[in-house]
Amino acid sequence: MVNRIQAKLPDMPAAMAKIGVFLLAQPQAPLELSILELAGQTGTSPATVTRFCRLLGYAGYVPFRVSIASDVGRSDARESWKTDIGRAFGPDDPAGDVLSTLVNAHTRSLEETAAVMDLALMNKIARRIAMSSHVDIYGIGGSAVMAKELQSRLYRIGVNAHHWSEVHAGLTSAAIQDSNSVAIGISNTGRTEETIEMLREAGEAGALTVALSNNPGSPLAEIADEAIITSVHEQFLQPDDLSAKHVQLLVLDMIYLLVAQTNFTQSAASLAASAAAVSPHRRPTRAARRELGGGRLQRAGGRAPGHV
Repeated sequence: MVNRIQAKLPDMPAAMAKIGVFLLAQPQAPLELSILELAGQTGTSPATVTRFCRLLGYAGYVPFRVSIASDVGRSDARESWKTDIGRAFGPDDPAGDVLSTLVNAHTRSLEETAAVMDLALMNKIARRIAMSSHVDIYGIGGSAVMAKELQSRLYRIGVNAHHWSEVHAGLTSAAIQDSNSVAIGISNTGRTEETIEMLREAGEAGALTVALSNNPGSPLAEIADEAIITSVHEQFLQPDDLSAKHVQLLVLDMIYLLVAQTNFTQSAASLAASAAAVSPHRRPTRAARRELGGGRLQRAGGRAPGHV
């Protein structure tokens, strides 16, 4: 609940923000306060409290209180499970329930990320990448996988892109960027210190800086020239796991495809050259092997080897 409030707080109306600040300081207060009492403590109204709960993904104040009570009342083992895996899953849940929850959570995050995606901003970033002399991509831990994925895709279509997950090497690269460069920092929480440091250095060197985060009010988003915000519901899944990767990949796919469209001729030529280079190292399909075997038989007079 605290993470959800922190993520939403920068965009809340003033009255809702009062409630958010109060609950960040006293996260268990709703267990002791009625909706009228919470409204009184925060100088708001019951209607504002209800809207606040809905903004966090709850139907109203009662489900919000139940969720808090459930969190507080769990055993240490359950708390450890929740921390490592997520609130929506129990250790004894059937596989079918786990699958259904995963699909619903991933789908919801993807749809909501698509709904809030600023396409004009995405096109702007893609054009800058297409025209850039260099692209740096920074990511630590799980975000390093996403950084490497974007770098690999951009590199295949002729973009001079590099990814960095080690802060010393990343800072060295960031320091030599210029106004023709683009630097992208990936962090779901937006609070990974190394990523913030590398992106800030690239910005000071003159690069256009872009943050990819689930938190619009995070330090990473605040220091970037542009911020792409994803939507991940932490009550379903942990912020640095599972659903976060899917929405990050959606954004990276969009960047890659928009850059490829912008540099269509170069992208097509680069992809064709790459395919030709690796084709000798790929095994033929089963159909191709059958066709190849048939050709050999025909050249041998229609007889299989060993037949007389």
